[in-house]
Amino acid sequence: MNYVFGRAQRQLTRSSLGWRAPTACRFQTPNAPPPLGRVLLLKLVLPLPLVVEKDRDNNSKHDYGRSISPNDTIQPLALLIHPQQPLSYVERLIQAEIPPVVEDGKEKVPSVYFRAEDSDHGDNKPTTRAEARRKDEKGDSANKHPSHVASYSGLGHEGPEREGSDKNWVRWSNSTEMGDFIRDAARGREFAVEIEGYHVEMRVTVPSFNDRTYYMRAQLRKMSYQIDELARIKRECDLIAHRGANLLAKGGFALLTGWWGAVYYVSFHTEFGWDLVEPITYLVGLTTIMGGYLWFLYISKDLSYKAAMNITVSRRQNALYEARGFDSQKWEQLVQEANALRREIKVIAVEYDVDWDEAKEVGDEVKEVLNEERSKAGHKARSSEKEKDEAFTEQERKKKKKDESEEGGKSIS
Repeated sequence: MNYVFGRAQRQLTRSSLGWRAPTACRFQTPNAPPPLGRVLLLKLVLPLPLVVEKDRDNNSKHDYGRSISPNDTIQPLALLIHPQQPLSYVERLIQAEIPPVVEDGKEKVPSVYFRAEDSDHGDNKPTTRAEARRKDEKGDSANKHPSHVASYSGLGHEGPEREGSDKNWVRWSNSTEMGDFIRDAARGREFAVEIEGYHVEMRVTVPSFNDRTYYMRAQLRKMSYQIDELARIKRECDLIAHRGANLLAKGGFALLTGWWGAVYYVSFHTEFGWDLVEPITYLVGLTTIMGGYLWFLYISKDLSYKAAMNITVSRRQNALYEARGFDSQKWEQLVQEANALRREIKVIAVEYDVDWDEAKEVGDEVKEVLNEERSKAGHKARSSEKEKDEAFTEQERKKKKKDESEEGGKSIS
């Protein structure tokens, strides 16, 4: 699962240790925005405003961890994370990069807290008595928006911005998986990472559905162009092959009709009569049955119109594909990868409760082709499983008969 997160903002407050928020950074104009952190794919980048000097003996100060001064630049901290790793893993990574805090004369490893916006409140919460009275009269709060139900907007940092007083923060347990935390935080615009003892709070904007699926949708669009081009060639070849098979079937019917007319004419309108025609028709009919039986043994499949059409069409298709430069292996690979991307995007859309317009990304024709190929692949997989089951059953039956014959021979002896 790939996460593409948004920007991260940081908010610093003055603590008892004298840490202070940097007012400017090197090579930064006074009006420039503060440094921003980002989370790209599985890399979390935090603008940690603390510098840790590990060599305590070479420092004159006892507090060998210090804050960023106005003349220093903030070097963002990059952390590689996985959606299934708990928040405690991220906490330990952050703790390894910050100095301990002094509490009651003892050094202590600072705790790291992860908080997300509570979407159950905020914009729906009345701020005045008059507003609460109006909501009670309308009944919106009780009926349409239950307090125990929260919906995913899928907007993330693209959602409407709310004032700080309208936000309700919820601290999450550090045993929560990172993927679950991010997915729930997507209901709001951002989540916060707070470091105990330093009064440091870093705001990280939450990825939206468009952010998380940006590269997947771009790759799917790129594949759709290739699939569209190959589908056009394949459609033309299939049309020609089916047209040739239909002409062959019509030619067979015309041949049978001509044979019927010849037998009728010779039997009733010539001097040879039925005495000559009867053995000829018998031999021709028997020869046709023998030829069909041999053909059945050759194809080793059911003797049916569908099997005959498939053989004739497939041969013609392969010849046309080779002549037109159509690569069947490349086609199957593209279709499989495109369907896999569609499946991943749909899973993310379900997580965000978003209606993804697939036709807008790939087009109606490509969507129809992918659905058709997916159904064909499922049918082939079921047929293959059925053939394997039948072969296994036949093998077990032969093995059982062999064992029974061996037991019978031993009993006779």
